[in-house]
Amino acid sequence: MLFKDFKYERPNFEEINTKANALLDTLEACDNAREFISLFHQINQIRNDVSTMSVLSSIRHTIDTSDEFYNAENDYWDEYAPLYAVIDNRLSKIALSKPYREELLKEIPSTYFQLAECAVKSFDEKIIPLLQQENKLTSQYSKLKASARIEFDGEILNLSQISAKGESMDRDVRKRAFDANVAWYEEHEAEFDRIYDELVHLRDQIAKELGYENFIELGYYRMSRLDYNADMVSVYRREILNHVTPTVAKFIERQKRRLGYSELMYYDFSVKFKTGNPTPKGSYDELIEACKTMYHEMSPETKEFIDILIQQELWDLKNRPNKAGGGYCTSLANYKVPFIFANFNGTSHDVDVLTHEAGHAFQAYMSRDITTPECLWPTYESCEIHSMSMEFFAWPWMKSFFKEDTEKYYFNHISGAISFLPYGVLVDHFQHEVYKHVEYTPKQRKEVWRNLEKQYLPWKQYKEDTLFDKGGFWFQQGHIFESPFYYIDYTLAQVCALQFWLKMQNKDVDAWNDYVRLCKAGGTKSFTQLVELANLKSPFKEGCLVDVIAVANTFLDRIDDTKL
Repeated sequence: MLFKDFKYERPNFEEINTKANALLDTLEACDNAREFISLFHQINQIRNDVSTMSVLSSIRHTIDTSDEFYNAENDYWDEYAPLYAVIDNRLSKIALSKPYREELLKEIPSTYFQLAECAVKSFDEKIIPLLQQENKLTSQYSKLKASARIEFDGEILNLSQISAKGESMDRDVRKRAFDANVAWYEEHEAEFDRIYDELVHLRDQIAKELGYENFIELGYYRMSRLDYNADMVSVYRREILNHVTPTVAKFIERQKRRLGYSELMYYDFSVKFKTGNPTPKGSYDELIEACKTMYHEMSPETKEFIDILIQQELWDLKNRPNKAGGGYCTSLANYKVPFIFANFNGTSHDVDVLTHEAGHAFQAYMSRDITTPECLWPTYESCEIHSMSMEFFAWPWMKSFFKEDTEKYYFNHISGAISFLPYGVLVDHFQHEVYKHVEYTPKQRKEVWRNLEKQYLPWKQYKEDTLFDKGGFWFQQGHIFESPFYYIDYTLAQVCALQFWLKMQNKDVDAWNDYVRLCKAGGTKSFTQLVELANLKSPFKEGCLVDVIAVANTFLDRIDDTKL
């Protein structure tokens, strides 16, 4: 069945609620593990039915945000998702109350119970109206960005397209593109400020309704951080600041020399080489064919996976008007298939999306038979190991995509992976400050961002008195609005993915098997357990960053980047 033929039907909440609660009543009274597991599977099927419709609606809404039918369905899910969460929450409470958990653990992953504890600590029926409002506000943010129409050199561009212009080799073009992008955000500054200010106060209110001092602790429960906390993250951020920021500063100096500029201006950072950034060679169809060949040759598992993705048209990759920005991977439980969403713009990012989101999709496909919904995917920082590592496993096939730009791509990929780390922890640090000081005004939040930016990314300077110079760069970062505290995850995963790259550099014959084992485990283990399962070092362990950066620096020093 092709994705376009997947049938969407809005669930009848009243019917589902009645049926689910009847099963939950029986489950609550259940006094033996065997009966519990049977009822547990029945309830999970109902939950998967609901999830499948919710995800299907969400995908089709992001594919075309102007579609009136799916706009209405998106509004429905904004309102009803918290009501369906009541069913999940009651199931969690019942499961946690049973005295025969040891018997249940023979069939239900232990992480389900850990996740259930997080769910119980982060939800109560009394906050449903607040959650509904939160959903509406994040939808407003997404729609605002999708509405962008920027006039540029006779064209009308969206945010993804103007971003691509910012990589032009013509310095004047990219300056004007960067300024046009900033100008659009400046034009809508009050609206972005209003949405975020309401979100911050709303989330603080939700936290206090649930008995927390502020949103930070609740945010960690909502993110299902099973085996690390804010204190560990704070220490990790300092490690990045002390060990990675100085390394990236040297990369910036190297880039400046490479480009032949006396100073890197705010519009120059996106251009890495004097001869231009590495770009994929070939048409859209040729890129897809190269992708198919790559996964056919990589392994039997990836061959099966990519064939299903292509045959069932389980992706939407082309950029077009009214399409939501960004990229993501999700999965449709009842069909046991993933779906990839992206916005190709002619840059190397197109190939990164193909490999990154395919890493997510491959994991979802490999763990598709895990029947407990919460355990199909791992927690976010673990999810990102799959995606970022797949980018590196794809290296042997990059010549098919980049041709003469292949070495340039390698250099850019490794230096970019390391350079991302300070930005990633900056996003996290900013959010901790925001939710610690909910009283901050929009102006003060921007000042916090800019001050932190000067610490973690001291080389970034903007045109004076513009929104970004005042600290508004983060308006572009959707996670800050839509998924609070979801960002440190990328950096933790990047440190793990770089270890897979190191294994490949060292010709480690077990690297791929380690990766497949990690993917098959899905969410049946916590982050640090999955890291151990894949024979990797925890990013929280001293020395992990130093080792990876040292080898990456050695790799980069072998390349004469002045000739790229």
